Amino acid sequence: MMSLIISLLSGALGGNAAGKLMPNSSLGVLGNSIAGILGGGLGGKLIGMLAPAVAAAASSGSMDIGSILASVAGGGVGGGVLMAVIGMIKNAMNKG
Repeated sequence: MMSLIISLLSGALGGNAAGKLMPNSSLGVLGNSIAGILGGGLGGKLIGMLAPAVAAAASSGSMDIGSILASVAGGGVGGGVLMAVIGMIKNAMNKG
């Protein structure tokens, strides 16, 4: 449960960071946060599937520094990527 919360919060931060880095694709603070939270959840799940040790630590409730960092990285990257993809789709729809 703690791993999911960390991934969601990291995703929100990652989405907003991506919005700052790519202002043309930004969805606004709320949109970046929502896209980031969704992407963070997906990124955290993906890291859990790819790294069984992280998933085992998260399910046992014993969060060590490695599993926390993996959750932060997966959530942040997932949030940033999903926000960027949604922003690019929004821009493409506005141009057409």
